[in-house]
Amino acid sequence: MKQINDTLNRLVQKGKTPSVQYLLFDQDHIIHQYRDGYADVLNKTKANEETTYNAFSVTKTFTALAILQLAEKGKIDIDNSAANYIDNFRYSGEITVRHLLTHTAGIPNPNPLPWIHPANEHQVFDRDAFFGQVFVKHNKAKSLPDKKFGYSNLGYVLLGQLIEQVTGMKYEAYIREYVFKPVGLSKAEIDFEVSDPILQAKGYHKKNSLMNWIIGIFINRKEYRGAAEGKWQPFKPYYINGASYGGLIGRPVSFMKYAQELLKTDGALISPEYKQMLFTENLTLDHKSTGMCLSWFTDKVDDHIYFAHAGGGGGYYCEVRIYPDAGIGSVIMFNRSGMSNEKFLDKLDLIYFER
Repeated sequence: MKQINDTLNRLVQKGKTPSVQYLLFDQDHIIHQYRDGYADVLNKTKANEETTYNAFSVTKTFTALAILQLAEKGKIDIDNSAANYIDNFRYSGEITVRHLLTHTAGIPNPNPLPWIHPANEHQVFDRDAFFGQVFVKHNKAKSLPDKKFGYSNLGYVLLGQLIEQVTGMKYEAYIREYVFKPVGLSKAEIDFEVSDPILQAKGYHKKNSLMNWIIGIFINRKEYRGAAEGKWQPFKPYYINGASYGGLIGRPVSFMKYAQELLKTDGALISPEYKQMLFTENLTLDHKSTGMCLSWFTDKVDDHIYFAHAGGGGGYYCEVRIYPDAGIGSVIMFNRSGMSNEKFLDKLDLIYFER
């Protein structure tokens, strides 16, 4: 595993990230782990096993799992119209729950849009009112259902609303009860709010970079950015507006435990039948590959098929991945900005497969 460590060492030593944590595991054990760098550059606080990171869009896999749990219990049918389960659904009745899960509903993904709010406003932030206005403004689909793949955070806002309206529970409460609890995860390990500010990795972006300038177009610099810490500029604490598309915050090992449960044939989260649905790739009406299952992307490394999701935004980037046939999975988390699916795990996991 020396080559994996050397690759990650270079990232920290060359200033590519303040900190990074990597876990390679099977369904019961950690095969290899790496951790280095600062959770807080200014105070030189080293990242440790209790350090938490924003996971952003990896949250969508938890939302999809919750939807399939409801389907398994007979509370919904994912091939029924989403309008059957979501009040004031503003799009075509031909859009099914499955279309929302696979990003083929044609729901828009408007940018620029203020997707975040300051942490000090979290207790008074009204996400229903916020997204109510967004849906009024962006009420037309961009394509017919299943015509093509089109990634949409708003689609997962709707899925979060579905969970709340079908169960009568807040989205966060449902995930805590039916996803975290069966895996044995506490609020200190993973949640939708920072449990301990001291243990939360500060999110950073390179001070002198084009991306830093671009991010400044989308957010209020004074409201969301702190004073530079060397070459890094930190983000002030904030929360995602839509918990169901990107709100999770947790320790890397928490996401590992979640992935380990999905590697098990008799896992506590979902039956084998519905897990197979979760990891079946969706095709368009023209039978074209989308690379997307029910929230999980699919691809392969060295002929090993994997299912994965990345999460990125201001100050953080992560990837979670499982290889069911090989019986392993991996997680990587950074406290530096990531704006696209970097497939960083490709290079690290390939080292393991080629050992």
